[in-house]
Amino acid sequence: MSFELIASKRVDLGTGASRRLRHAGQVPAVVYGAGKEAASLVLDHNTMYYALKNEAFHTSVLDLVIDGQKEQVKVAAFQMHPYKQQVMHIDFARV
Repeated sequence: MSFELIASKRVDLGTGASRRLRHAGQVPAVVYGAGKEAASLVLDHNTMYYALKNEAFHTSVLDLVIDGQKEQVKVAAFQMHPYKQQVMHIDFARV
């Protein structure tokens, strides 16, 4: 099973910017590794929420499309809200 995620780069950084993204139905994310600079991203919340429910998503190599450029990544870590069904943040590691 292959997964393809659509993301865009994030310009506004920080706690307030991340909070505004979550209220707008988006998830802040970071992709790092492979000797490249870390990049801050934005993903759609519902897509990520339902993908994280799939067990294969956590162990697969994913195709992450960042502003038209495809990179292969794995899920490194993610954070969920303590009692809401909300993804707070997700980290990806380049393969």
